[in-house]
Amino acid sequence: MENNYRMIAKTFFGFEEILAEELKKLGAQEVEQGVRMVSFKGDKGFMYKANLSLRTALKILKPIYSFKATNEQALYKGISGVNWSKYLNANQTFVIDATVHSTYFNHSEFVSQKCKDAIVDQFRERTGQRPSIEKIHPDLRINIHIDKDQVSVALDTSGNSLHQRGYRLATNIAPINEVLAAGILLLSGWDGQTDFLDPMCGSGTFLAEAAMIACNIPANINRKEFAFEKWKDWDNDLFDQIMDSLLKKVREFHHTIKGYDKAPSAVMKAKDNIKNANLDEYITIEERNFFDTEKTLEGKLHIVFNPPYDERLDIHMEQFYKNIGDTLKKNYPGTNAWFITGNLEALKFVGLKPSRKIKLFNASIEARLVKYEMYEGSKRTKFQITDGR
Repeated sequence: MENNYRMIAKTFFGFEEILAEELKKLGAQEVEQGVRMVSFKGDKGFMYKANLSLRTALKILKPIYSFKATNEQALYKGISGVNWSKYLNANQTFVIDATVHSTYFNHSEFVSQKCKDAIVDQFRERTGQRPSIEKIHPDLRINIHIDKDQVSVALDTSGNSLHQRGYRLATNIAPINEVLAAGILLLSGWDGQTDFLDPMCGSGTFLAEAAMIACNIPANINRKEFAFEKWKDWDNDLFDQIMDSLLKKVREFHHTIKGYDKAPSAVMKAKDNIKNANLDEYITIEERNFFDTEKTLEGKLHIVFNPPYDERLDIHMEQFYKNIGDTLKKNYPGTNAWFITGNLEALKFVGLKPSRKIKLFNASIEARLVKYEMYEGSKRTKFQITDGR
């Protein structure tokens, strides 16, 4: 069995703890949280499993080398210290993604160029040939991270960001990122044990992610490719074995998952995406305005949604958020309602006190994930009943 090695799973701010929990449940070893990342140990099979399964990871990196550099000569020399023929052939393609937090290096483009030169020169000197740069579909994606004088070199095992699940072909204005949606659902405590509603479902991302969590379907089951499939040590049989073992753990779901949207175009796109994800047996989508709806089923209901707060969407913000609060209060008793908003002012108009408030980022926008608990009857009555028992 191959030895374990350290890997890094990148994520959004605020998701570090739930990503660490996901990794532990999958069987990762030596899990350690950082900022927007979690490091862990596993073997090649676990690397395949992590890419297929993790809901809150954006990328899985495999570090291969680190060194110190305070100038371009030291950077070039350090990159030249890696035997690149272990990972790449002279007739293949590669690309470098650089992230720089250093006073010694000002531009990530310059760092990428210098690292590219070191790799190309090594091949040219040894073979007389050189690999080419390919930005869209390279054979190898290399990640360079510079923090002060510390240079970390890693292979990107994922390729395109893992939020690109492969099921969402149609989107609306300001669609929510799939990893962000999955993280919000996990933060909200969604586990598939109640009915679920997204009352402003847009292109259906919360619905798809909610169904995959409820049924324990691997997050990236619909994805077309991962970067590691082009690696020299790619093991197709091992990958199939990992995939089969994950699919055996898919579970039954005994509740409902429902989506509303008042825009016919959104409903159509959401239905297409849900069908594309092979989840249409679990999810129903209706053309309805949330403000004209009420809770229709007995028992607990879990609501998660992403109301509009973008200036591109034509709504009267104050009235809109007031309507959210009124609808929840009057029409949705016995409900836990969560939503994310980047308009922190708008929360004042909901007219309800959130029981939880979590700071997140939606792209570069600082946002809040808020929870409102709608009790059956009044809150006071509920506590009187509880105290009297």
